[in-house]
Amino acid sequence: MLQFITNVNNTINGWVWGWPALILLGFTGVLMTCLTKWFQVSHFKYWISHTIGQIFGDKRVTQHTKDKTISQFQSLCTALAATVGTGNIVGVAGAIAVGGPGAVFWMWLIAFFGMMTNFSENVLGILYRRKNEEGEWCGGAMYYLRDGLGSKKNCKTIGAVLAVLFSVFCLLASFGIGNMSQVNSMVKNVNHAFGIPNIVVGVFLFFAVSLVIIGGLKRVAAFTEKLVPFMVILYLIGTIVIICMNITMVPAIFVSIFKGAFAMKSAVGGIVGAGIAQAMKMGMKRGVFSNEAGLGSSVMVHSSSNVIEPVKQGMWGIFEVFADTIVVCTLTALTLLSGGCVDLATGQLTAAGEEVGSSALMSYAFEQVFGKPGAMFVAIAILLFAYSTVLGWSHYGSKAFEYLFGTKAIFVYRVVFSAVVLAGSVMEAQLAWDISDTFNGLMMIPNLIGVLVLSPQVMRCTKNYVDRRIRKQEDINPMLSMFPDIQAEQEVRLKERLATLAANEDA
Repeated sequence: MLQFITNVNNTINGWVWGWPALILLGFTGVLMTCLTKWFQVSHFKYWISHTIGQIFGDKRVTQHTKDKTISQFQSLCTALAATVGTGNIVGVAGAIAVGGPGAVFWMWLIAFFGMMTNFSENVLGILYRRKNEEGEWCGGAMYYLRDGLGSKKNCKTIGAVLAVLFSVFCLLASFGIGNMSQVNSMVKNVNHAFGIPNIVVGVFLFFAVSLVIIGGLKRVAAFTEKLVPFMVILYLIGTIVIICMNITMVPAIFVSIFKGAFAMKSAVGGIVGAGIAQAMKMGMKRGVFSNEAGLGSSVMVHSSSNVIEPVKQGMWGIFEVFADTIVVCTLTALTLLSGGCVDLATGQLTAAGEEVGSSALMSYAFEQVFGKPGAMFVAIAILLFAYSTVLGWSHYGSKAFEYLFGTKAIFVYRVVFSAVVLAGSVMEAQLAWDISDTFNGLMMIPNLIGVLVLSPQVMRCTKNYVDRRIRKQEDINPMLSMFPDIQAEQEVRLKERLATLAANEDA
């Protein structure tokens, strides 16, 4: 049965992650970068100061809400909980093991343009969001496919069909990328470090996940805003210590990354161009697995924010990709490549790297510096990263389930999602990752179609925001929603907020 599942998955995976899909992913990022006039570069200081920079200066960013919405910081932490996971450790290690150090370069490149893909998804998510019967904001690719793409001439049916397909693929992906692969990495590393049987860890995780997600988004957000900053800072400190101890290797590591990215032959030989193709494909696949830009996933939690301006939430999307891939994945790669498990000259795994396997390369790197406690630290880091990812993805899957079956049926999804944790703890690692790759690709395609078709709305909304808030031009009506009733409601909120800001400045 497992062999049959593997064969079917390999066939689908070869199609959804073929070059046409990867080109579509890259093209979308490049297009949105150009249409927004390279916003991630031209307004770098602005979006940094108005996202992570505002956490310490504007209490509204972190202030808990009394209604069904969540704060902007909570939406970021829940999104980062889903993105900063095993992809940042095991995924990077897997990309390097198969594609060589050059895969890191392509991971950077897809993240650079992916910032604007994620930005665009979040802008569209806010523009097309609506409130459900319980007063919660509901947004995501399924809504801008149905109400955005579907509003185009002769596109109502295709918009509705793509919205359903995206929801189905997202639902399946929540069991793959958001559950089985994360749990599988957790139990393997805990077993390696502490010798605890996989099923025992699986049972513990089943209860740990159930207790949080049964409480819904508010409980997930409240938990992740405490867990995510702690785990990321702790992990970054560990990687920086190792990099500093091997600081003389850093120049050689960067040379290996850039040479490997454009190596005409793979590390084990083969036809001309195979090295570039392998590094590019693994870097792009693992990059998307890590930061999820293009999947349309994190927009579902960003849309639940109490934010008013679509572009403001879009900037949080830029920071999300920046933090996940440019910061965390880069430090992971530098730590791995300085740990002696990869031959920098050839790009191949050393004998020690082959022995421990790709899933434990980070444990090996930490163990070389800190001994057995280093491997334990990585196991705990992966446990926290993957646990937070499972929590974040439980929300994504629940929103897809809600779109398909209604608000009252969400409890059924949460029960099934918790049960799948046990399956992930006993599944073969490679199959878990392959299934995750497939589901990622399947939900990516309809989402990117929606982003491309609705790119003019993103461009207009971005220009509107830049003219009003950055260039300080007056007498420009804000673009806050595509629905007149919500637009009017949000305009009132925006005027009240701006008036409060002006009063505080005068004081």
